[in-house]
Amino acid sequence: MLLLLLFWLVLPGAAFASEDTGASTQQDLESDILALFPRANRPPELDPTSGIWSVYQLNELIGYAYESNNFVDFKGFSGERINVLIGLDMDGRFTGLHILNHHEPIFLHGLGPKPLKEFINQYPQHSLSEHILFSDRKTGQGDGGSHNTYFDGVTKATVSIIVINDTILSSAREVARRVLPAFAQQAPAVVRSDVFTAMDWQALLASEFVKHWTIPSADLETKLGHSLSSYLADQVDLSQAERDGDSKTELYYAYLNAPSIGKNLLGEEDYQRLMTKLSDGEQAIAIMSSGVYDYLGADFRPGTIPERVSLEQNNIPITLRDINFFDSSQPNLPEGAPALDNLRIFKIRPQAGFDPSSAMQLILNVKLDRNHLVHDSIYVKSDYELPDKLFSQLSTPEASKPDAMWIKIWKGRLNDIAILLLGLSLLTVAFSLQRKIVDHSRGFLWCRRGFLLFTLVYIGVYAQGQLSIVNLIALFMGAINGFDITVFLLDPIIFILLAYTAISLVFWGRGLFCGWLCPFGVMQEFLANAASKLGIKQWHISPPLHRHLLKLKYLILIGLLGTAPFSLTAAEKMAEVEPFKTAVTLTFVRDWPFVMYAAILLVLGLFIHKFYCRYICPLGAALAILGKIHRFEWLHRRRECGSPCQLCKHRCGINAIDKTGSIDYDECIQCLECVVILQDPAQCAAAMSAEKKSQKTRAPRIDTVTIFEGNSTP
Repeated sequence: MLLLLLFWLVLPGAAFASEDTGASTQQDLESDILALFPRANRPPELDPTSGIWSVYQLNELIGYAYESNNFVDFKGFSGERINVLIGLDMDGRFTGLHILNHHEPIFLHGLGPKPLKEFINQYPQHSLSEHILFSDRKTGQGDGGSHNTYFDGVTKATVSIIVINDTILSSAREVARRVLPAFAQQAPAVVRSDVFTAMDWQALLASEFVKHWTIPSADLETKLGHSLSSYLADQVDLSQAERDGDSKTELYYAYLNAPSIGKNLLGEEDYQRLMTKLSDGEQAIAIMSSGVYDYLGADFRPGTIPERVSLEQNNIPITLRDINFFDSSQPNLPEGAPALDNLRIFKIRPQAGFDPSSAMQLILNVKLDRNHLVHDSIYVKSDYELPDKLFSQLSTPEASKPDAMWIKIWKGRLNDIAILLLGLSLLTVAFSLQRKIVDHSRGFLWCRRGFLLFTLVYIGVYAQGQLSIVNLIALFMGAINGFDITVFLLDPIIFILLAYTAISLVFWGRGLFCGWLCPFGVMQEFLANAASKLGIKQWHISPPLHRHLLKLKYLILIGLLGTAPFSLTAAEKMAEVEPFKTAVTLTFVRDWPFVMYAAILLVLGLFIHKFYCRYICPLGAALAILGKIHRFEWLHRRRECGSPCQLCKHRCGINAIDKTGSIDYDECIQCLECVVILQDPAQCAAAMSAEKKSQKTRAPRIDTVTIFEGNSTP
């Protein structure tokens, strides 16, 4: 209790002291801008119309600076935007970045600010022309010539990092298009659907509607500085070249939305199917290759962004994503077209700002390993431009609205979502059929332990699905300040668990979440099981003290909800009364006071069953209050429960069964152990008594017989 009081007395003050408000005056902002441009030696000048600062060295314009909030409106995991001060030089390279303001809990109260600073410090000296990807395995690759650049992400902060990255790149592209000549973008155009000319394969090639790009291996070897035979054999195919005596790589690619190209190349049926598959504003490009270097590579997976090939327009990379178009059919190309097995169709989303009527370049990234430690990377380009007659220019184009951030995140976590929904479906079925399932008490015990392990390992540690009082505080603040569901949609796992828990409260109360879906609760239950196996003596808490301690979690909840409207940061600091972030989200990789606090709570659980859940947890308190609306008191009871039988009460680890036999649904975690006892004739006293009476009723009657002594005469 002393440790708990220390957390609540010290952390709120620290919260007010550490809240990052960024530059408070224009003078502070100017100083921050100059720090992004070491060469600058005069104050920056602000264009009040655009919100962009011009930065000079004497009279030479050397770059621009801006606040991201002036150009994008991406909300972070906290529900607030992340404002970044960004510097760009005249070539479109980042000169520096500085976080002016953010409210991401993981960086304020979890991992701390250091990982965030390390993340944004990867951008300086990188250009908008680079194709930036995230991969711990490949961090830094691309500097040696590859068009791809890989940055380190931040483990445990995936949602926040996605939002920050999109904030930086989207705002930088918007600014670059406005002020940097090299990134200026022409007005977009739309395809003229009324323009169609029938063409065969040779005509498509001759008109360059289908571009045939040949790359002699000698050119690649010149750029690489080594013979292709010096690289690992599984990366290049030299067999065909050796037979034909002509070593080269050939690519065929084409823009498909124009009928004169798409219909002639794919055929009428597949062209119409493609147009139906594409959403408004989406565009498609077909690519296939043959020869020494396959543009897809062995690691390519359908439906993903290819690493070896990309598109560029006006020095801005255009992301291509495979749509797995020929997943259940074969392409029907015109006669004379090569029969290649790597034809893929890639889509371009509207927010890319792609203009099909303007010149573009297809880029082939060539990365070859000489051994497991040394590799060479280059990229080569092919120009592609289509005639104006295929398009109608828009004089006043509307800016394409990018996909909502949450949609991008949900698409990236479809597998995680499917596994979670399957687990929740199984849990729902189990609760609906509880009496049938608990008939086999030992089998049910192992099924429960298996699901609890799924909750801890998959939902908690892997999928980062530990619900927290912070989630409910966000809901509470949303109700006060205006609810924005997109904030909660940023984390699909948390959103689904919140929705499922809300629905379950209506039917079953708080117990389904607390007893089955809380990873920290699972930790405590496993420790309690270990304590039972080891024979650790449990501490007895007197009934009066128990009743008083039950009120503590409600007082903590009131303190949190009362603080949040005045300082959300302080409330989030005070929410560290929950050990969830330390024990589950960060798996104890945190500063020692937090680790010690979580460890003490777990150790107490060895001596007092689920100590934290019963007496401290503000989330449990909130769910108990909300769970009062539950419609069913559905845990099976007998009239003998409580009078005279007290077995279930004595077995209930959290003391949620009254002497009368009634269940306190505010405290019950619905472990179903009492239902197991009632359904098991070998455990339930009432069932055993009824069975004995039944046996007496069914006992056979013994008829009276007369026994004669001596011999009988026939």
